Amino acid sequence: MTLRTRLVALSASLAVVLGLVSGSPVAAAPDDARGALRTAVAFPERTVVDARGNTLLADRHGRAMQLRGTNLGKFDDITEADVAMMADAGFTVLRLPIQWRKLEPAQGRYDAQYLQAIRNVLDWSHEHGLLVMVDWHQDVFGPAFGFDGIPAWATRDDGIPFEPIPGNWFYNYFHPAVQAAFHHLFNDADLVQAQTRTWTYLAKKLSGHPALLGYDLFNEPMGQISFEDLEDPEVMAGKALAFEAGDLAAMYERLIAGIRTVDSRSWLWVEPTVIVGEGVPTALPAFDDPRRGADRIGYAPHAYSTSVEDGDDWDPDSGFVEAYEAAITAYPRENRMPVLVGEWGPIGAGPSYPGNVALTTRQADSFARFASGWMIWYGCRSANGGGYCVFDDEGRLDPGRAGAWSPYALLLDGTPVSESYEQGRYVLRFRPERGVQRSQLVVPSGFGDRVTVSVRDARGRLAPVVAHVSRASRTGARTVTLLGLERRAGVSYEVTVQSR
Repeated sequence: MTLRTRLVALSASLAVVLGLVSGSPVAAAPDDARGALRTAVAFPERTVVDARGNTLLADRHGRAMQLRGTNLGKFDDITEADVAMMADAGFTVLRLPIQWRKLEPAQGRYDAQYLQAIRNVLDWSHEHGLLVMVDWHQDVFGPAFGFDGIPAWATRDDGIPFEPIPGNWFYNYFHPAVQAAFHHLFNDADLVQAQTRTWTYLAKKLSGHPALLGYDLFNEPMGQISFEDLEDPEVMAGKALAFEAGDLAAMYERLIAGIRTVDSRSWLWVEPTVIVGEGVPTALPAFDDPRRGADRIGYAPHAYSTSVEDGDDWDPDSGFVEAYEAAITAYPRENRMPVLVGEWGPIGAGPSYPGNVALTTRQADSFARFASGWMIWYGCRSANGGGYCVFDDEGRLDPGRAGAWSPYALLLDGTPVSESYEQGRYVLRFRPERGVQRSQLVVPSGFGDRVTVSVRDARGRLAPVVAHVSRASRTGARTVTLLGLERRAGVSYEVTVQSR
């Protein structure tokens, strides 16, 4: 049963109804199931600011939103069953990697079949209650170097012979031929125009789709960094930051302006270089959004540990999570930008990798302190995707990453104050703002087989709030809808979701 199906059947499938008045259950009116579905896929039209100064996505009523999901494979083999599996697990967003080389295989000729495949994923996502971030994806530039992304006709390597570098695939970024290709992409007038034209073409074709959250404008951008620079972290960081402030910022400004000529609704997400993963704050500037009304430009960094990517088990004493959070948060807070972590997740998490199990928990806890959500890498099954897969062969979430499968507030009618999750116990503290709208939590399938919910006020007393808990999906995900939130001076709530 998918998230859509659970919500459509909500009024007829309540497993637990807790109307906590003097500790006694009170029957609740049937929920508007279709209204609940529309809440689940609500487009974030606004932002709100939380108690820490973070700018969060919000729906049109001003309810703070949390979105959690996965990247969905390498795109070509995506089926509706894959999208349904994500919804069934309790995810609400997917990041869809697409490739310029497939959209425009020959200059000026767009592939209608590939465009339709993208639209199919959006259609399936809307059917199953998911939003989609379309990711302009590249790995080591493109097929001219044996990887994904930018077409061969847009690749200029200055005639430098390329031979793949064995070992860590990421080292190929620093090959002189690859570096030359990036330089030309960001600086040659005809390539600059071609990239903007193609992005604008895609945005025009997808504009207004109800499942479209927006666009990640460029996956893991890379500046002019050589192998020699890797030996000196200060030089490497300096070059990466100069690239962010110069060529990268200029590219984002062009793409934002181009897309806004055909799409004034979608969110546009900018990425820093991967140097932020080493605890180096970004040098990206603020970006002006040409759309009328409030800006819809967000920040979508990645969060990978270099040592874990190299195959090591994570060292909990490394300080990686703390350094990353410190480096990430200043830029979006200063520029009033919501954050969605576009990629994260270790290779392998289980009994053989206890450090990576701890890393998943620590990162998920950290993201909850500054972001509007995340998309883990990636949504495949363990039998056919290797160590990054978050699903097993039956579509169940990997228990080795259990720290990521905590409940979360999809829609919160109030200001979030704090969240905590430990050993099957999730606690959310918040202050209500209106008292007339519903709040809705999602309990992912990896949380547990049985769930209880309690709501207390600031004095620890059971509060007069009705909690609708839906019947579990096939793999155990549920939704919790809170009704009766009261806005009064000094009133705050503590919601506890417990796995039994």
